[in-house]
Amino acid sequence: MLGLHVSTMNVAAVDPSNLLIQLEGILESDPFIDEVGFIHPTQFAFLSEDVPSSTSLSPVADGSLLEDDTIKSEPAVCNSSNTCFWHHEHKLGISTLVLAQLYRAAKDAFMDSHRQCRMLSSSQCKKDEKLDEIASVCSTSFLNIAEIEVMRHSKALLLLSSDFGTAWNFRKLIVSKKQLFPMFMDELLLSALVLSYSPKSERAWSHRRWVIKMIAGKSANLPEIVERESELVKKIVENSKMNYRAWNHRCWLVSYMSDSQVSLKVLLELHSSRDWAALHVADNSCFHFRARLLVQMIENSRHYKDFNGLSNEELQKLWKEELDWDAMLIRLYVGRESLWLHRRFLSLIWMKHLAVDGQSNMFVKDELKLFQSCTIIPDNEYGEYQAQTTFSATYITWLAKQMPESFGVVLKESSQFEALKLLLDQAEKSFLWDSLNASTQQ
Repeated sequence: MLGLHVSTMNVAAVDPSNLLIQLEGILESDPFIDEVGFIHPTQFAFLSEDVPSSTSLSPVADGSLLEDDTIKSEPAVCNSSNTCFWHHEHKLGISTLVLAQLYRAAKDAFMDSHRQCRMLSSSQCKKDEKLDEIASVCSTSFLNIAEIEVMRHSKALLLLSSDFGTAWNFRKLIVSKKQLFPMFMDELLLSALVLSYSPKSERAWSHRRWVIKMIAGKSANLPEIVERESELVKKIVENSKMNYRAWNHRCWLVSYMSDSQVSLKVLLELHSSRDWAALHVADNSCFHFRARLLVQMIENSRHYKDFNGLSNEELQKLWKEELDWDAMLIRLYVGRESLWLHRRFLSLIWMKHLAVDGQSNMFVKDELKLFQSCTIIPDNEYGEYQAQTTFSATYITWLAKQMPESFGVVLKESSQFEALKLLLDQAEKSFLWDSLNASTQQ
């Protein structure tokens, strides 16, 4: 059962190793801590005021938590000037005053146990084959103890320094050696805890992918784990904007869905991320995620044409819906470059994979119509409209260079051609105009 735990002491006089012992004690007493934060000492008093009743949680086989009996939190006395740790309901707070001392102590303890573990592992590999059984058991026992020390100290260290690569790598080494499913689940819990305070930690995201790769094909719970991973990403990106690593991880998860559910799951991901993207049009990471999903759909259609891939007609419909949705956002949210970059991707996909004879004229007409609507500036005082005209002009120039024999020719014959030259000159991008002329004259 978990209650409120507050640790106070004289920070100036305390031994850093005692701080580490306290932190590791808290982590061992509650292996399901799901959030950690670094708190100024003056804030501890507010955290300890009016603590409500807490809910005790018990672990289940797959590493998730189930609600148990409701218990009352223990009252706590907090000296805000000397408090070092705050622990309640699977939440951990660490005072900013002790971070430097705590980090040095954790790093020293980890490196010492790391060296001892490597030394014992090396000596065990070189041991005499005639070594008696008792000595062999003792050697293995010492190594196991050293590995436990490494795991304990590395956990504390990674909560203080999320990108300490040696700690992540040695945990991989030990976990891959043991090959125990609960240990893999513990790694997911640890990396999720690290991401709670460092949501853009590449090491933590990479560690989660390593765990999933290791248990793929070995666990019947993999679909549930992948689903929880997707939910974790949704939660993190809501609180951490422009988080490319999180979105990239979410897209990577698609490769670990069973073949029978890939197309359906990708369609669901496209649908579920659409509303979020519409509310965060400046976050290019989400649009990159959608682009990756669309590419995945095309690849699935090629590999699973008779199984679960979409037909070319269905892909064209999906692409057209995405293109129309992007145009709607461009008109609604003026001057957002991420929307124009996404449109470049959609146009490139159409040219390379989905173009059908007879459709080019309609595509060219729609893009010129969008360009014309985006060159209208109702008020020169608004910089967004100036940015919109620049983005539209550079997009049309790029498109004309990609399709010189169709779009380029039509553009040159349209009334928008001279307007494009003027816009590029105003944006100090006349070199694009020269490049466009050269490509259309070839």
